[in-house]
Amino acid sequence: MNSVAQFITVLLIFIMVLAVTYLVTRWIGNFQKSQGMGSSIEVIETARISQNAYVQIVRIGQRYVALSVSKENVAYICDVPKEDIASDNGMNAAYDTGFGAILDKLRGKTDTTGDCEDMESRQDE
Repeated sequence: MNSVAQFITVLLIFIMVLAVTYLVTRWIGNFQKSQGMGSSIEVIETARISQNAYVQIVRIGQRYVALSVSKENVAYICDVPKEDIASDNGMNAAYDTGFGAILDKLRGKTDTTGDCEDMESRQDE
């Protein structure tokens, strides 16, 4: 009987540690997210051009600039006119979906043929 009580005690302590870890992780994530909010610097888009190099479009105040970012340095490329920046009207929908939708897509539960047909018809135009 004593071993059952010890097992239940250890199990309850383990569940409490998991709950505290979860809550602290969410709190730290929200705190860090709020630190970046309201600033005048925002990364608009990032594209990988090699293993360790990226091109980023960054908004600094009202100005948009293209930067080359690598492990060793960051270099200014050029100014980007605001009109040339594509608005995010569902173009990055694959990144906005949840884990469940991605998992269903990998399992083959969703029909992806419509997306390919839409892409082909857009290329023909």
